[in-house]
Amino acid sequence: MINPDKNFWSARYTENETGWDFGTITTPLKEYIDQIKDKSISILIPGAGNSHEAEYLFVNGFKNVTVLDIAEEPLHNIQNRIPDFSKGQLICEDFFQHAGNYDLILEQTFFCALHPSLRKSYAEKMYGLLKPKGKLVGVLFNDPMNDNEPPFGGNADEYRNYFSPYFNFNVFEPCYNSIKKRSGRELFILFQKK
Repeated sequence: MINPDKNFWSARYTENETGWDFGTITTPLKEYIDQIKDKSISILIPGAGNSHEAEYLFVNGFKNVTVLDIAEEPLHNIQNRIPDFSKGQLICEDFFQHAGNYDLILEQTFFCALHPSLRKSYAEKMYGLLKPKGKLVGVLFNDPMNDNEPPFGGNADEYRNYFSPYFNFNVFEPCYNSIKKRSGRELFILFQKK
């Protein structure tokens, strides 16, 4: 499997094989979002799935949030859960085809869903989607998981190679507030566009 396509991800939702979805926002992103004072910033959540992050942001007054996924099913799930969420901000599209300009991009289980051969392209695309001084924030697995299907693992040294040409590493450390199931397996990142 080179990289899962739209049909692969649609099937995961229709067959309820969404083990990455905990039904709520995870602690690292919740605590980061709680520190953001400017609720008007433009935020992208790529590979968002059911995006409990988008729901948390919306409920807390952030209205400039774009949710992107290659599968339609999770976008419908979001619309059903949050009827007032703008349909124009729920985009079914391949991340690598997306055009936009954001202050903040949130990373939650998207990077590990992409085949490792796309990681350099991911870093380049994130750089291109962010405004000057924009931030890429979230968690990356620090774990040697699967090598044949998602979630794909990785480690800090590998990530440095991908991201250091494009970002300053404001925070890049073991995540102290991971949810229990992921404890000791995540790195928290706060990368700022160079």
